[in-house]
Amino acid sequence: MKLLSLILFSSLILLSCGEEEKVSPDVPVVKPDPIIVEFGFTLNDYDVLRDTIVSGETFGTILQKQNIGDLKVHEIVQKISDTFNIRKIQAGKPYTILRGKDSEKKVKAFIYQPDRLNYFVVDFRDSIAVSKKTKPVTYKRRTIAGALDGSLSAALEKQRIDPSLATRISNVYAWSIDFFKLQKGDKFALTFTERFINDSVYDGVETIEAAFFEYKGEIIYAFPFVQDESNGRVEYFDHEGKVLKNMFLKAPLKFSRISSRFSPRRFHPVQQVWKAHKGTDYAAPHGTPIMTTAAGVVEQTGFTAGNGNYVKVRHNSTYSTQYLHMSKILVRRGQRVAQGDVIGKVGSTGLATGPHVCYRFWKNGVQVDALRLKLPNSEPMDPKHKPRFIAYMTPLKAELDSIANINFNN
Repeated sequence: MKLLSLILFSSLILLSCGEEEKVSPDVPVVKPDPIIVEFGFTLNDYDVLRDTIVSGETFGTILQKQNIGDLKVHEIVQKISDTFNIRKIQAGKPYTILRGKDSEKKVKAFIYQPDRLNYFVVDFRDSIAVSKKTKPVTYKRRTIAGALDGSLSAALEKQRIDPSLATRISNVYAWSIDFFKLQKGDKFALTFTERFINDSVYDGVETIEAAFFEYKGEIIYAFPFVQDESNGRVEYFDHEGKVLKNMFLKAPLKFSRISSRFSPRRFHPVQQVWKAHKGTDYAAPHGTPIMTTAAGVVEQTGFTAGNGNYVKVRHNSTYSTQYLHMSKILVRRGQRVAQGDVIGKVGSTGLATGPHVCYRFWKNGVQVDALRLKLPNSEPMDPKHKPRFIAYMTPLKAELDSIANINFNN
């Protein structure tokens, strides 16, 4: 009998232990806060104050708001001045203050960010110390292809690429493509690397590795290449090793539109008569920078009733250019200028109905149409570098062609 009782008791214990413990649906499940590490600190351990420098605010006034007296602030400034120049703090820049979580809320650290990549840490925890640090940067490589449906910057923005890349591309192709003549549907492909701070914050385009543009039905490739590795100078060449850089830029403005072309007979909008127009007009907003299209010496500057404010540049014994209707002249007679230097600003001085620059071109003393002229190239690639260039360029070109075939043939 005792044995039977013992067996029944043991069974009851086993059955009760085997039952699942039921959790009441009314009891909330508390998830721990995620661990946040930034600037080398675990932010969960601090009371975090983030703010932005306002006009008139200084390092001292910020610390004084945290109950740090004038004498203490002076001592801090003296200790950190060799590394952190507090006078360079700028309005609009972010800062972070880490304070203790107790009732005293003493300042443990002050972090100032002059830009997205760098930051200064003033550490108050043990003794006053300061350091300048840089956030980790990673690089991601992309190859994209697209077709224009407006401006190049709009096409890039559509693919979530920094639209400022359009300016860099225009600089690469400034000698071979007139960006005022690009048309809807023109195709392009690009291989480039992008920067990311802390592996997540986009920080723009780092380098352009390869590109092609469809221009007037022709595909023009561009590959950066260093011929002389001792000076590291990067030049751009097409797929055959021909240099893209010409003696002259295609236009004196980076982005604009042609409002009037070179013509032996044009109805003048101000004088209301038919006469020759021996230049190319580029319409652009008032104040747009005007660039000299080639290196040379400023031969003339001045003002006439017809030309308004103007600059004329002699490039060599064969070529000269002139830029009319400026709102402001930024060079002087006899000054040497490099290709792409800003020599004035777009205006509407002289006989002009609106802001534009009239670009005139002389060859051997005769005014000619710059858009129809076959302009000379700069120095070609040294043949001894050609095999190395071909080996470098071939896989890049294959990558561009491959993505172009995928995008444009489907």
